[in-house]
Amino acid sequence: MAKGVKVAVVSTVFAVMVGGAGYGAYNFVSALTKDGSGSGGVRSGPPGADEIAKTSKDFFAAWEKGDAAGAASLTNNSTTAEALLTGYKTDAHIGDVRITPGKATGATVPYSVKATVSYDGKSKPLAYESKLTVVRGVTTGKALVDWQPAVVYPKLKAEDRLVTGESANPSIEAVDRSGKVLTKEKYPSLGPVLDALREKYGAEAGGTPGIELVVKHPDQTPDTSLLTLAEGKAGKLETTLSATAQAAAEKAVKLYHQSSVVAVKPSTGEVLAVANNRTDAFNAAFEGTKAPGSTMKIITAAMLIDNGVTSMNGPAPCPDSAVWQGQTFKNLTGMQSNEGATLANSFMRSCNTAFIKLIDEKPLTDDSLTLEAQNRFGIGEDWKTGVVSFDGKVPAVGGPDRAAGAIGQGQVQMNPLNMASVTATAITGTFRQPYLVSPELDDRKLATAKGLPYNTASQLKQMMRMTATQGTGAKAMAGLGGDIGAKTGSAEVDGQQVSNSWFTGFRNDVAAAAMTEEGGHGGDAAGPIVAAVLRAAG
Repeated sequence: MAKGVKVAVVSTVFAVMVGGAGYGAYNFVSALTKDGSGSGGVRSGPPGADEIAKTSKDFFAAWEKGDAAGAASLTNNSTTAEALLTGYKTDAHIGDVRITPGKATGATVPYSVKATVSYDGKSKPLAYESKLTVVRGVTTGKALVDWQPAVVYPKLKAEDRLVTGESANPSIEAVDRSGKVLTKEKYPSLGPVLDALREKYGAEAGGTPGIELVVKHPDQTPDTSLLTLAEGKAGKLETTLSATAQAAAEKAVKLYHQSSVVAVKPSTGEVLAVANNRTDAFNAAFEGTKAPGSTMKIITAAMLIDNGVTSMNGPAPCPDSAVWQGQTFKNLTGMQSNEGATLANSFMRSCNTAFIKLIDEKPLTDDSLTLEAQNRFGIGEDWKTGVVSFDGKVPAVGGPDRAAGAIGQGQVQMNPLNMASVTATAITGTFRQPYLVSPELDDRKLATAKGLPYNTASQLKQMMRMTATQGTGAKAMAGLGGDIGAKTGSAEVDGQQVSNSWFTGFRNDVAAAAMTEEGGHGGDAAGPIVAAVLRAAG
């Protein structure tokens, strides 16, 4: 039959069916539209098991072939997916991809990937596991892969890229103060710190770059190394860390989620340990910006003494409540009032109202606490520790926030590094900016502050000793020998049911501070962490 005749016949049949067949014609037309759902519209509802299997199978097949556009078309974000899948081959130089799917759980399909990374004549196998989820396309109704960077590699986050090439920085062999090698395998929470040290000091340490597969991040975060194809020469980098103290810190923070701790040597400012137990890779121990609660009373007490308001054995009444410019402040539940309390007694019991009642005494002003923190303790003085750090914030404020700042709330922000340094300054009278790497390596200038008068430091140290043996820190510090002292803190945070736990203390020539998010009272979570580190390092 001629082509024209076929077309005519089909057209005639179609016209007859549409014109006179009613329901049957409707089904025929419906079958030729959209996705064959039978309704003339897009499909809805969760994808079925058959759709999940087909979509994931087709996606894996396209990925294995290096067909980035084809694989991306099976996702719900084809533009972003295509860019990352293209870079998988062209930038990361990953080929010979073989994907083995596992058993689906609902719409989620786990899978293992085996591939080869090749660059400049060097090759190494790459193996990892990930998963994807199949969803219903909002506009198309098609079953599509819900696009996330982790589909390509589980450690990828938004805007991360996989790249293989010569290392941006030579690798380093970081060693502690005694020459012991520090690795992220042995000290997991040091991973981000070691990456940062490599980023900054790789060249200065004298190493030569190798060839690596890395995750490149969109911000200033150092590359994350995934696979080394060719070893470079590692440069040796001496740090101030103590392997013994670091091991204790790593173990201690594991006991409490979202915890961080720092230990320093008061006589030098050297950082002995830094550890974090967090769900992210954030170095909260150095970069955190949280209200420190009553650990701030170390600085507030110093302000009161330095300005002649009171002294360790001078009056600091502790009523049940105190009102400052219309806001009422109270003590922790269960604390008995003591109108005849001294500063030492109110300090070791951590009485909020005692400090609130004294902050309007002459000659104190809105900026007195700020000046004390900055000029005496070096807070806010642009610390150069060797890696990125936040050096504390005690702004000059009026109103209720002035009172709140005196007890470590309001606009005051600190981290364990800051509070370990505050303790070190309090017990020695000298501010020595904490550092991880000697400033002699890169000629950087450390921050300075004038420190405390001898009389003030002596009183602070004695009040911290009393807190560790008779006050709120006694339970956590029990069993520690030597010269010990402490200060507890709990900081209320909007939206949290439980306060953040803070604790700082010293033992001989070691000062440490810890913070546990939603850890409760200072002695409950942060206290045992600090005590464990002091026990090992002090």
